[in-house]
Amino acid sequence: MRKVMTDAELKLWNELRAHRLMGLGFRRQFPIAGYIVDFACPEKKLVVEMDGSQHSEADFAAADALRTKRLEQDGWTILRFWNDDVIRDIDNVCQHIVISAGLAEPPG
Repeated sequence: MRKVMTDAELKLWNELRAHRLMGLGFRRQFPIAGYIVDFACPEKKLVVEMDGSQHSEADFAAADALRTKRLEQDGWTILRFWNDDVIRDIDNVCQHIVISAGLAEPPG
């Protein structure tokens, strides 16, 4: 658990906090099944994880896969975004979250 957010986490949190994104209630640094997730919307059982470049390394990727599998067993939907995606394209990240929460239809 970290007190200081990365730039990408802060940017996304500013979109998620205080029910700003379509009324979804997100919590930051939320404990689930022995893990601390970056952001969680308990009402929708939706987790949003922010990944830096270190998550592309084999050890991190394997740990992420185990974590995702465990949380999905409890009925959570896990969304993972690269920090760079949030910094460069926050609108599409937010759209993906809203669609995953069942509050909008996918485009097309």
